[in-house]
Amino acid sequence: MISPEILRRYPFFGSLTDGQIKALAMIAEEQVYGKGIVLCEEGKPADAFYLLLDGSVSLYYISDDEFHPKMRKEFLVGEVNPGEVFAISAFIEPYVYTTTVRVDKNSRALKFDRTAMNELINQDPKLNCILMHKIAKAMMERLTFVRVQLAAAWAK
Repeated sequence: MISPEILRRYPFFGSLTDGQIKALAMIAEEQVYGKGIVLCEEGKPADAFYLLLDGSVSLYYISDDEFHPKMRKEFLVGEVNPGEVFAISAFIEPYVYTTTVRVDKNSRALKFDRTAMNELINQDPKLNCILMHKIAKAMMERLTFVRVQLAAAWAK
C-alpha cells in the first residue's frame, strides 16, 4: 500500500476519482530495482503492471533460435521514463508480456498486481474504461517509437 498522493502526481491517474485512486493505492507496492535487473520477460505470464517513479527501463524484443543459440539478438523497442507505465500486457488478454523489460539504471517503480487490478476493474467498469483508454494511448506511443526504430534499421 502507498499514499494516494503519490498517484495524484502522475497524469496516467489524473482523471480518476478520489475513491478510484485510493483503491489503486491500496494494491500498489513501491519497489526498488538495480541496474541490469530483468523485470518482465517476453512470453512469460503478465502478473504485474508498473509505473516508473525514478530511473529508466528499456523494452526489448528478443529474437531467439532454439537450434542456433548464437543467433540470439535483442532489439530495443521502447524506453520508459519516470511517470510512464510499462508491462501493460497485464491489462490485456492473454496476459503475456510482449517485451522483455530491463532496468537501465537504478530505478524505483510502483508495482500493481494483475489479479488485484482485475478485481478492481471488474468492480468498477468506469475505472476499467479510463485505464484502458490510458493503456491504449501508451500503446500508440510505443508503436510510434517502434516505427522510428524500424525506419532507422531499414535506412542502414
